[in-house]
Amino acid sequence: MAGITDSRFLNKVIPYGFDVATLGGYSLDIPTIEASKKIIERGRKEFDFPLDEIFTHISNEADSIKKVHSDVKVSANVRSTTSQPIIEVGNIKNLDIVEINCHCRQDEILAIGCGQEMLCRPDLSDFISQVVDNVKSEVSVKIRANVEGIDTLKIARQIEDAGADYLHIDAMKKGVFEADWELLTEICNNVNNIKVIGNNSVDSEENVKKMIDTGVDGFSIARSLISGKLNFTITNF
Repeated sequence: MAGITDSRFLNKVIPYGFDVATLGGYSLDIPTIEASKKIIERGRKEFDFPLDEIFTHISNEADSIKKVHSDVKVSANVRSTTSQPIIEVGNIKNLDIVEINCHCRQDEILAIGCGQEMLCRPDLSDFISQVVDNVKSEVSVKIRANVEGIDTLKIARQIEDAGADYLHIDAMKKGVFEADWELLTEICNNVNNIKVIGNNSVDSEENVKKMIDTGVDGFSIARSLISGKLNFTITNF
């Protein structure tokens, strides 16, 4: 995520202590691919592949990581207006986790009901359950916290009840330049059958400790890693 997620880059950073490597986010159907093209036209880097190439590309990228790091789980963050393309990705041989993107906030993605707009779907539970029931991989759902009009804890429980294995939370809070540690703690204290992965502000040893203290099962890092500002080793924690 956050701009660079190809297998070449991930193979370089995995030895710093990561046990899951995430590819994407990828657009999987015509509406999301067309939305991605519009984003590219205005200068934002996205992951745009033709519909007849995207699934093979993800498979090849997963294979490339497994050849070097067979003990690392490979995840792919994906967007689609329907569940079937996500199911197809979730059955790729060397992909361990398919992650449903309910997180992106680019206007073009929101306009087609994807990204964080997925949190407003009345059939969100059914959408997730369809994926869970029809894939060989584990299922993660990435969400953005504190979206206006959305009860994040309620959504977390909904995702848990739908059978997802992981809840990946970008714990951002409007007007605050640090993760919403209190919300993460509340969620961790109120779910039982899903692993919570914290995201946001993991850019120092101090904040890693704050993240761990919320009770999360794990945490993700992207921007500080890509920028070269990761001044600690994950295996220290």
